[in-house]
Amino acid sequence: MSVTSVLFDLDGTLVDPAGSITSGIRHALVANGVTDPGEEAVEALVGPPLQIGLRTLDGVTDGNIDQIIADYRARYAKVGMAASRVYPGIRELLKALREAGIYVAVTTAKPEPIARELISKQNLGPSLDAIFGNASEHGSMGSSKTHIVHAALTAGKLDPARCVVVGDRYYDLDAARENSVASIGVSWGFALENELDVADHQVATVQELAVLLLGEERAARFEGQLMQEGQK
Repeated sequence: MSVTSVLFDLDGTLVDPAGSITSGIRHALVANGVTDPGEEAVEALVGPPLQIGLRTLDGVTDGNIDQIIADYRARYAKVGMAASRVYPGIRELLKALREAGIYVAVTTAKPEPIARELISKQNLGPSLDAIFGNASEHGSMGSSKTHIVHAALTAGKLDPARCVVVGDRYYDLDAARENSVASIGVSWGFALENELDVADHQVATVQELAVLLLGEERAARFEGQLMQEGQK
C-alpha cells in the first residue's frame, strides 16, 4: 500500500479496554434491573453507539436506557479509562507513521469528548493529528461510522485514494467502503467470526500492520525499535 493518511478506530484497535467496557455495561444493566446477558453478548456491543447496541438486549427500554448509559459512563470514567491499555507496539507504530510524514487520526463511534478524555489519559494525543467521534450518545446516524470517516477526510483535506481505515469491526470497514477508502481489519479486537472478511486487508499483529502501512523497509526499522523498547 502507498498511504499518506491513516484513520484508526479506538477501542479494540489502538486501546484494549481490558474488560472495562463489558464489565461496566453488565454492572449498569444489573443496577437497573436488567438480567446480565453475559460477556459474549455484551462484547458484541463494543463498536456501535450504546444507544444503538443496548437496545438489542432484552429488558432495555426507552424508560431505562438513559440511566443505564449514565451509570456505565460514571463507572467507566472512574475506573474504566485508567484500566484500559494501549496494545503493545501501537505507540511505536504511531510514532513511526508520524516520522514517515503520514497523517494519523482517530475515527471512533464514541462520543468525541469521551474519546478525547481516554486518549489524553493514555497519552496518545501527541501521536495524533486529529480525533473524530460522534457528537453525543444518541447515535443519530445509527451504527454507521460513515459520517465520522467523511468528517475526517473533509477536515484533513485527505485524498481517499491514499487513505486507509484501520479497525476491528464491520462498522469501520463499511465506513471505509462508503467513503471510497481502503480498509484493514485487525484481529486483536472485538470482531465476530468472519466479520473482517469484507476488509481489503486483514492483519493479526501490529508488525503485519506496520508492513502494510510503512512498507517492508520502514517496517523493519520499526521492528528494531520494538525490540529496543522491549529490552528497556
